[in-house]
Formats: sequence, structure tokens, C-alpha cells
Amino acid sequence: MATGGAQLHQRVCEAPGCGLQGEYRAPWARDRLTEYRWFCLEHVRDYNKKWDYFAGLGADQIEAHIRADTTWRRPVWPLGARRSGNPYAQINDPFGLADDAGLGEKPPPIQDGSEQLTSAERSALDVLELSWPLTQAEVKSRYKELVKLHHPDANGGAREAEEKLKEINAAYSTLRASENLPVE
Repeated sequence: MATGGAQLHQRVCEAPGCGLQGEYRAPWARDRLTEYRWFCLEHVRDYNKKWDYFAGLGADQIEAHIRADTTWRRPVWPLGARRSGNPYAQINDPFGLADDAGLGEKPPPIQDGSEQLTSAERSALDVLELSWPLTQAEVKSRYKELVKLHHPDANGGAREAEEKLKEINAAYSTLRASENLPVE
């Protein structure tokens, strides 16, 4: 049958010995997903049952493929890794208005960093008997020491040991949540 001088092309099922119309497409291979084979309904179902996208790949290759899929195969980097020293450096400011507003200036350097601590963080340092500067690892180490020392089971169930342990736990939680302590 002719339509506008052109003949309609009918695909034939690619399964051996099948002469039905090939209405359903299936990918050729994992590396040729945009190239298709054409089958009838029965044969495309068979093809799909046997299809194994990961055929021929080792466990490490499959794991790498799945990990890449979790980020939609887009480039990724650690949080904050792309940040420049001055967050306002990328602003196009031909008139220098950001400098007039103080946006381009860096804060004055802090002597030992303790000025940035909150009162709750200072109190927590006192409870854990620590002094500034320190790291999260040092806080964790000291916390473990104090828990062993003041745990009620190690003190015969003493009520004051239990209260001291609650105080230690609260101080440790405060310091763990602190953004002022380096992780190192």
C-alpha cells in the first residue's frame, strides 16, 4: 500500500524462523543500548528473560557500575572541596561595592581559636577536664577514659557516679556537635 508515494516499511521479527511483524525493540548489548533488535511479542519476552546487563563483568566492575549510577554518572567531590578561600571572590564587582560593605575582607586572625567557642562548649571542656585547642579524636579519647572511671557499674551503682556520667555524656554530645573542633 502506498502513502504519498512512499511504501510503509514493516519490520520482521529477528528470531530465527519467525515471520511475524517485529514491533518490539530490544537493545543489542550493554555497550550498544541505542541500537535495537526487533522482535514479535513472544520473542521479545524470551529475549528479555535471557537479557543480563552485567554478563561478562566481574564483581568489582559491577560494584563500580552501581556506584556510578548512584550519582547519575555525574562528577562528584567531597562536600566543601571546591570552595575557594574567599566565598565572595567569584562575585563580579567592578565598582568594589563588596569591599565597601566588608564582604571581601577576612575576619581578623584568632589567636588560639578559643574565642569562637560557645559558652556551652567551654562548659563541656571543663566537664571533660580538657583545654583548647584540641581535636575530635582527643575529645573522644578523654570521653572513653571518663566513662570507664565514672560508670555506675564500676562504682558499685553509686548515685553520684550516675549523675556524673550523665554530665559527661551531655558534654561529649555538645563537643561532638561542635563545628569548631577539627576532626583530625
